[in-house]
Amino acid sequence: MRRLGVIVALGVMLGMLGGMLTASSALAGRGPKWQFLSAQPFTLPAEFCGFKVRVAFPVHKQYIKVVKSSNATVITLATGAARMSFTNRNTGKTITSNVSGPGKGTVYPDSSALFALKGHSAAIFPPDLAQRLGLPAVSVTAGALTARFDPDGNLTSLSLHGHVLLDVCAALS
Repeated sequence: MRRLGVIVALGVMLGMLGGMLTASSALAGRGPKWQFLSAQPFTLPAEFCGFKVRVAFPVHKQYIKVVKSSNATVITLATGAARMSFTNRNTGKTITSNVSGPGKGTVYPDSSALFALKGHSAAIFPPDLAQRLGLPAVSVTAGALTARFDPDGNLTSLSLHGHVLLDVCAALS
């Protein structure tokens, strides 16, 4: 169960909630063991922005590779092109952003984890956590975003060596 919490956290960090893995026979020359990462649209409840936000993936050509080490550490690499659209469900206003990453997630044998995102990435945090971190609940960041989680799936540290490109809630207001 703890490992599931960490995996869910990775999903949030990558902005891929509702995504599911499917194998693809044509992996665009990425080599063996890369899998296409499909992402399904989802709606964030009003608690995040004060209004519901529909999140969709108009461009999604991302792939992941899972590598398992001899000590049971699991490393997940993510790369490829991705754009996310954010729509205010009340007004219909939509913003689309590049969120191509790349990203790397490492889950250790004790179920603690480290997630490192680079480039342009989507970050979605529960509002209380976002406030504690001093970040928007829904944003697009540029630079290195690194998050550490304890074995119970609790965030223990987060650093952004870069900046927030887009505060999605403010932009859609």
